[in-house]
Parts: sequence; structure tokens; C-alpha cells
Amino acid sequence: MKWIKTQNNKVLDLNDIPLLDLRNLRQEIILESKEGKRVIGFFGAKEASLIRLYVILADDKNSCLLISSAIISKINSYPSITNEIPAFHAFEREFFEEFGVESSDHPWLKPVRYSQNRFDKTQKIENYPFFKMEGEDVHEVAVGPIHAGVIEPGHFRFMCNGENVYHLEIQLGYQHKNIEDLFLQKNKPLMHLAESIAGDTVIGHSIAYCNAVEALMNIQISERAELIRAVALEMERIAVHIGDLGAISNDIAYLMGNSIFGATRTLVINTLLEICGSRYGRGLVREGGVAFDIDENLSDRISKMLDTILKSVKIIGETLFSSSSVLSRLEKTGVLSKETALEIGLAGMSARASGISIDIRTNHPWGEYKNRNTEIITMKTGDVYARAYIRYMEIMQSAEIIRDLLKKLSVCKDNQLLSAFQHKLKSNSIVVSMTEGWRGEVVHTVLTDESGNISKYKIKDPSFNNWYGLALAVRDNGISNFPLINKSFNLSYCGNDL
Repeated sequence: MKWIKTQNNKVLDLNDIPLLDLRNLRQEIILESKEGKRVIGFFGAKEASLIRLYVILADDKNSCLLISSAIISKINSYPSITNEIPAFHAFEREFFEEFGVESSDHPWLKPVRYSQNRFDKTQKIENYPFFKMEGEDVHEVAVGPIHAGVIEPGHFRFMCNGENVYHLEIQLGYQHKNIEDLFLQKNKPLMHLAESIAGDTVIGHSIAYCNAVEALMNIQISERAELIRAVALEMERIAVHIGDLGAISNDIAYLMGNSIFGATRTLVINTLLEICGSRYGRGLVREGGVAFDIDENLSDRISKMLDTILKSVKIIGETLFSSSSVLSRLEKTGVLSKETALEIGLAGMSARASGISIDIRTNHPWGEYKNRNTEIITMKTGDVYARAYIRYMEIMQSAEIIRDLLKKLSVCKDNQLLSAFQHKLKSNSIVVSMTEGWRGEVVHTVLTDESGNISKYKIKDPSFNNWYGLALAVRDNGISNFPLINKSFNLSYCGNDL
């Protein structure tokens, strides 16, 4: 057996994971990838003095996951997978950073984050080897890592001819928090840590964490808790999408849109505040269910909030997307083709804007999403317009999903919010938990040891996939378009740095 098949949130015994020779595993990866599977996990875990490489591929058409592995002992290099399947480029760089195992002919092998536990401490972020271009007409523009306002640290190095961008290299890792290793604390609930992975995706990461540990504890949460989690996830999606439309409006000097979208977003996050006491959803999702209920009165207030925000979003959205001056700035700006997006493994909303039909709520459903058929909304043009308009459509879709969830909640006879459990995880096991955050797929993979303690916690935020997509989308655009293209992706620094 070369792969074991599993599903989202299904627990497997580690002894059942196939163990291949590294070169054979490489060939299997390439074969499966060329048949439509895509990488969602490629990481190492220490086993005594050895390193075990785990590979997880998603079969989106059949809602299943493929897992295999290889033991690396004396091998310090292997032929790169990236040259065959470019979507592996950042995964192989991260693996090299942590363990020093080289993908020998990788096109640009260097650390991703300069993590605290990196293999080679002599490699430092201040000596990052940026891509260079030669030529009398070529000049470099460096931005960051310190930015104005509240933007997180990241360095952007533009290679330009006049105003035209040849290439952009993005270097992050300035705020690496070692967060994955913090999950290795023994026998402690780590909900607050999960909520802190990415501040704009509190619900998305919290649900992924809870789904994983609940599977390892073999507990089933109530229908009511599942409904409330889904309401919160869709509210998070609406809030950030509205905020992003305001930010995009601001970058093209459409100040009316910026003002109205900004005020409208506040109505959504203030309603989250009513539910759980936090405008970002902190404190709501907990192991075993949720900590706060949505009663009939609160359900009515959520419905009225949706009526109010949809009225504003429709009016300003229709005006925004029918304005010739707006369209002249959004259309054909920052284009990322479907072919390129597939090749580099783009994820989530940005992938759907380039015509890729992938949404974990449909392809790998969990919880309440197993009971519904969520339409996957896609666009074709892969430009700023598509990434903006798909937000507009997903706001409308999420509002309808919430209305349906509230109806089910009103007749739900199961009033249990938190299921009783003991914080004891199944030993010697692995589980892959996936959710669809507003930005795209959130993946948490958890491995336990013989004592039931977490031995490896691996997180993949969609930003890990998509930062390179932003770099490619900027090519052949004027450098003044970068802020607009950047806002259309709105990627996470902390979700990447971890």
C-alpha cells in the first residue's frame, strides 16, 4: 500500500500510515499530483534520531485525503518535487529550513520563516538572499519590513523597469512566534492559542483546532453547537469581506465605498460581540461545542442586522461594480490565470477568483456543512475585479446560509452547548482537520505519541499558499498598482509566520 485514504477529521493509527523509500514517495507524489490531487501537508516529525516525512494530498473530487510517509536517516538531499509540481515550492523550503534536508535541484531553496528551531542557525533573516536582476534599465524598490500604520512586518523587493514591475519577491518571517511548538505542551487545553493564530480568522482556526482534538478525544458535539459554530464562521466571512471591499474602495479613491463598507462591517462584528463578548469571536468556540447560545431574541437581532447590512452592501456594491472609473482600475489589474493558479497551488477565495472550484465546505464538509450543498462561487478573470466581486457574492451567499442556520436553530430541540469530555487524546494517532475560513482552507494536522500527548502540530493557513500568487499577480503591472493588488488578496503575515 502506497497511500492510505482518509477524510476530514477522521483519526488514523500512525502505524497504518504507509512507509516508503523517499525516492519512491517522490514518484508517487508526482503521479498523484498530475492526476489532480493537491498538496495540503508536507512536513517532518522527529522519531528518535530519525525524521519521518509526512505527505498529505487532497482529492477534492472524492472528498478524501491521501497520506503517506518516508523515513529519512542518512539522506541529506533528494531530487526536488517542485521542478515537476511547482505547488510544492514553499513546502520543500519549509522542510529544508526545519531539518536541513535539501531538495537538491529546487529552483530557489532558502528558508521560509527563519524559525527558532531551524536546522541552520547561521542563516539569518538579515542575510536573506534576494533575487537579483541585471541590466541598465533595471532598478530595485524596497518596501518594509517596517510599514506605516498597523501593518505587520514584511519586506517587499520590486524589480522594475521604470514603473513596470518585472518581479516581486516577498520575504516574511519577522514575527515568527514558534506557535506550532507551543501546542506541544502536555495535557493542557490550548483553545486560547488556537484563537491567536491569525486575528482575522479566529473562528476558522478555532473550529479547525476543536474538530481535530474532538476527533482525537472521540467526542461528538451537539447539533446546536454545530449550528452556532457555522453561524459564527459565516459572520466572520461576511465581516472581513465587507471590510476588504472598503479597503479596495479606499485604494482607488472611491471614498463613499470606503466609508459605507467600513461602517457596515462594524454592524457585523458588533453582532458577534453580542453573541460572545468579542467582536472577533474570541471565547465562543470551545472544545466540546460553544460557550454561548443564540436564543430567539438574539437570532432576531442577527436577522435584522443581515437585513440592514445587505441593503447597504447591495446599494453600494451595485454602484461600485457599475462605475466605469472603478472598473478601469479593477479590470485586468493583477491578473493571475487559472493555469498559473493551479500550478502554484493557490487556495481559497483567490483561487476561486481565477476559476478554480475549491471550497472545503463542499469538497471536504464537516459539521453542519455535511447537511447542505454549498455552491462554490467562481470567477474567470483572476484580476482585482474578480477578487473583489467574488467577495460581494460570498457576502450574499453567507447571509443566506446564516438565515437557514437560524431557522434550523429555532427548531433545534438539542439545547446542549458543551459536551462533557476528558482532555485525553487517542495515542499514536494522526488527524487532519480542514475548515474553509474567509481567506481559504485552514488545515490543522495533529499527531500524538504513545502517551496521548501532542507530538506534532502542523498548521497551514491559506496565506502560506497565496503569498507567491500575489508576487506573480504583480508582474507586468505598474508599481503604483501594488497596494490595490495586495488588498485584493489581503493575506496574513502572522498566518504565514506562525
